Amino acid sequence: MSDGTAYRTAVVTGATSGIGRATVLRLRQMGLDVYAVGRNAAALEDLASSSGAKTVQADVRDTAALAARFADVEIDILVNNAGILSTRALFHEIDPAEIDAMIDVNLKAPMHLTRVVLPGMVTRKKGHLIFIGSTGGQAPYPSMSAYGASKAGLSLFCDNLRCDLLGTSVRVTEVVPGRVQTDLYRTAIADNQAQAVLYDGYRAIQPEHIATVIANAIELPVYVDVARVEVLPTDQAAGGGQMVRFAQ
Repeated sequence: MSDGTAYRTAVVTGATSGIGRATVLRLRQMGLDVYAVGRNAAALEDLASSSGAKTVQADVRDTAALAARFADVEIDILVNNAGILSTRALFHEIDPAEIDAMIDVNLKAPMHLTRVVLPGMVTRKKGHLIFIGSTGGQAPYPSMSAYGASKAGLSLFCDNLRCDLLGTSVRVTEVVPGRVQTDLYRTAIADNQAQAVLYDGYRAIQPEHIATVIANAIELPVYVDVARVEVLPTDQAAGGGQMVRFAQ
């Protein structure tokens, strides 16, 4: 891993499916000890048996439990991947509870977990913080005001962290995907139609592609920080939600 050979231990949140699961598998292939954080016990057990990852069953909003679990662990890489898009609705019609849910999971939880692990990284002058953002945090999308605000806040948080961490050798990377084929939209689109609406006939990014981007950022020399990278399907317009079906 180039200059990154000093990295030994990683934590990945939202690890039981999609980008999180793919990232755990990729980091294990790179020889890292990986703590996979998620809520689904069965999925965590399967991940442990297939990859050798250490599993942590927890809700990312439970900062105290995670802080206790990692109190004696020297974490070199934190992948803040867990996120939700619990509903898509016009803002004046959204359930207020959904606003709280998306802000809590997408913005507050990664900030609090970063606050848990960062003092050790700064002391050791070694670490890499990786955040999974969204094009929804970089440009407006219909019916995604709360989600977009949460991801925009995460993006600016990354920028501010880089200012605070100058001179510490701790890197901050925001990966900003476009349409990725995951379960993110499973509750946001009614009647379980996410597959038909978003993926059938489209060439969407696969979670493994994002895991490759993360691995590449980690493998670069420690004096090189991939600060922000947008990863879009070739068939999706940059800066917006329009995506076309691929006709051969």
